[in-house]
Amino acid sequence: MLYKLLGKSGLRVSELCLGTMTFGTEWGTGADWAESKRIFDAYVEKGGNFIDTANRYTEGTSEKWVGEFIASQRDYFVLATKYTLYDDRKNPNASGNHRKNLKRSVEQSLRRLNTDYIDLLWLHVWDFTTSIEEVMQSLNDLVRSGKVLHIGISDSPAWIVASANTMAELRGWESFIGLQIEYSLIQRTPERDLLPMAKHFGLAVLAWSPLGAGVLTGKYNQGIPADVRLTENSRKLIPQNIKIAQKVGEIAQTLGYTPTQVALNWLRSQHQQVFPIIGARKLSQIDDSLGCLRFQLPNEMLKELSELSAVEMGFPHDFIAYPAVQDVIFGDYAGKIQNHRLK
Repeated sequence: MLYKLLGKSGLRVSELCLGTMTFGTEWGTGADWAESKRIFDAYVEKGGNFIDTANRYTEGTSEKWVGEFIASQRDYFVLATKYTLYDDRKNPNASGNHRKNLKRSVEQSLRRLNTDYIDLLWLHVWDFTTSIEEVMQSLNDLVRSGKVLHIGISDSPAWIVASANTMAELRGWESFIGLQIEYSLIQRTPERDLLPMAKHFGLAVLAWSPLGAGVLTGKYNQGIPADVRLTENSRKLIPQNIKIAQKVGEIAQTLGYTPTQVALNWLRSQHQQVFPIIGARKLSQIDDSLGCLRFQLPNEMLKELSELSAVEMGFPHDFIAYPAVQDVIFGDYAGKIQNHRLK
């Protein structure tokens, strides 16, 4: 396991982040305490120090168990949790991005985690009911209090993140150092605006669902069970995604590794500041994911996967790149100006 600086901060984190949404059985799909501890220990044994949880994961059990698991070495671990999602369905102020919910949620997370501070607090989802100014000032006050060291934002439009960081920098407030998004070989639409925005602001990118809800493991390559067709994730089981998963499987067989490891290594190769979030319900699954550390994908295979899974960039990107538009922008110098900012 190598360690990287997280975004613009000096925080040193392992190149793979452990997601703990599966710690707890309250949602019917997670791991019990003993298996969660084995998953945690396997990750730590490989050098992992970056743990991701949230106030809502398994009704708070995830935070409780994470707090227990890291207690003896609290300062070693980089602990990330989130706020926004509801803790009480019947309380209109027990959810959202606003100041009152932020304070309430963080205080409860600190108690469940049994810690005095959170290394990285994520705004979980943009709710479109709170002003950017209120959010950033409230987060800044929380950092100044010492209860939170760094802040990040998850599942939000690029224009929101850009506006928030620009406002924070102009006013001398804490700004986001990380962006958490869904990103994988079957979900590359963040490349249109979210990833270029993250690069511009020096944000680390935490990629959730790096295996496309299991599609990239090859589990559906031979057919889709009837009960799976009825689930929310069925929207991922389109022919193009199955085709990508089959190619991942072919490359894995050629290299002698697993589809999981190939899919994770494509993601790891995209940018030095992309951190896959790996999760598991069983020890064997985390061992499989950690196996991606043993190799890197050859360039020709990276290219093959990238070309197969590429998405249309859409307007205005395709419009700006059109030769006739480049001609009217640059005249005779179209294609002759070496632009290091595009790399």
